[in-house]
Amino acid sequence: MTYLRINKLYTLLVFMGIIITSCSSELDQPELNNNFAGGTDFSKTDDMVFSLIGVYQTVTSRGWEQPLVVSTRGDDVNAAGDQQGLINQDRYVYDNSFFGSRTLWETYYGDIIAAHTGMEQIERYQEFADDEGVALGNQYIAEAKVLRAILLFQLSQVYGAVFIPESSDLNAFADVTSVPTKDEVMQHISDQMDEALPFLLDMRPNERTDLPGGVTRYTALMIKAVANQELENYQAVADATGEIINSAKFNLFNDFYELFKTPGKLSDESLFEFQYSDFGVGEGDRVSHLYNPYGPTSWDPTIAGASNGWGFFEPTLKYVEFMLDREEDVRLETSVFFSQRGIDSLIASTPYTEATLPSFVSPTTRDGDTNTSTVRSIFSSGKHYLPTNQLIPGRTAYGSNKHYIVFRYAETLLIYAEALLQGASQTAISADDAINLVRSRAGLAPLNGVTLDQAIDEKYAELAMEWGKRFFDMVRLERYDELSFGGRTFTPDRTFVTYHQDQIDEFPILGDIVNN
Repeated sequence: MTYLRINKLYTLLVFMGIIITSCSSELDQPELNNNFAGGTDFSKTDDMVFSLIGVYQTVTSRGWEQPLVVSTRGDDVNAAGDQQGLINQDRYVYDNSFFGSRTLWETYYGDIIAAHTGMEQIERYQEFADDEGVALGNQYIAEAKVLRAILLFQLSQVYGAVFIPESSDLNAFADVTSVPTKDEVMQHISDQMDEALPFLLDMRPNERTDLPGGVTRYTALMIKAVANQELENYQAVADATGEIINSAKFNLFNDFYELFKTPGKLSDESLFEFQYSDFGVGEGDRVSHLYNPYGPTSWDPTIAGASNGWGFFEPTLKYVEFMLDREEDVRLETSVFFSQRGIDSLIASTPYTEATLPSFVSPTTRDGDTNTSTVRSIFSSGKHYLPTNQLIPGRTAYGSNKHYIVFRYAETLLIYAEALLQGASQTAISADDAINLVRSRAGLAPLNGVTLDQAIDEKYAELAMEWGKRFFDMVRLERYDELSFGGRTFTPDRTFVTYHQDQIDEFPILGDIVNN
């Protein structure tokens, strides 16, 4: 098998999107309930990589609604459009019949079980492997643990108390008598990363030549950091992020606007991103995510025929005004795809006028695409927008070929700085230096003697519209007033989304949980 020597992302994604289709369909079923392992020759240890690739493919194959269920709460984003369950969730009214919360639970758990199946298959290969093969198998298992942890982390952020699968054996959940709390889940994730770290590659994801963009030691450290941030264990946050910073392997991508577009794919800022590709050709197979929910319902694109979006995900007026008050330019221009209707709303509801708004507050982006939407949303997410002049010729789907960033170095710097300001001991650079690296990229003047409030504001400016990070920060910090805006009232008992009725019917114990 020559796959391990392949060093091009294109070829990797061809394997992930096409060649392993049959393999990944097998991974969708727990090993206990299928017999495909019986048809596998585990003595062919070079094939072990396919079990890992199946895990990558499964974890990155997210349905359109799932990131929205994770992301659509907080004062950076509104649920727009006609998805009433999502609109209710955004207003902290949780509907236990909303299909999005059902599919989030079902698909995430299905993919976590698939990760366990992949790990179990790799262990079978290791029985026949030489010492080098056993070591490689340990690395692959560690990578699968990290991928599994991403899903479990997001599940617990959304639901709080959730199950922790330890294998692909679904019988383990037949008679559950308790459900781990969110704190227990986060501690489990942190412990899992400690288990994985010794076996992972010591490099940036984009330095890998076997699986470009794949998990490395620093991905695991980042997940350990965010899990401990949820636990408010700030020294552990500083330790993990400090190691990332001290590695000197990561840098902020020089152009914030392009970071979320084609030039920013697998940059030196990336600790992990879901990878998608059109393989450089205008038709045929592709590995894709459906970005339509983030786009405007109508537009005048630079490239004729490029598809518009659905208008389900809308930056808030509160966020836009916050950024204007800070005299932000590139981060606001990048994060918000304005429409004229949105600009009119901004002028009507804030002190800003047509004359005082900066020139980039325009329905036409610097790449020439014009947001003409007059329904569903007044703004669209610029971080989920791909300029149509960056589409592969022949491709028309909204955002086609665009990656989905999960963790990046700017967040590492910001959560490190916050950890120090929360009382952790310095393990790398100062909090001022960490904050000012991020501010410098944004074209802002440095701060001296940065405060916790300034650090939290910097996170708001930098990380808005990214996986609900703002909402989870405000809940952790108990800054509930920030979440009570635009007619919403947030109270601590609204922290976690209600379990779907299907899950309660399957696991009645969920109906007994008071998840505050």
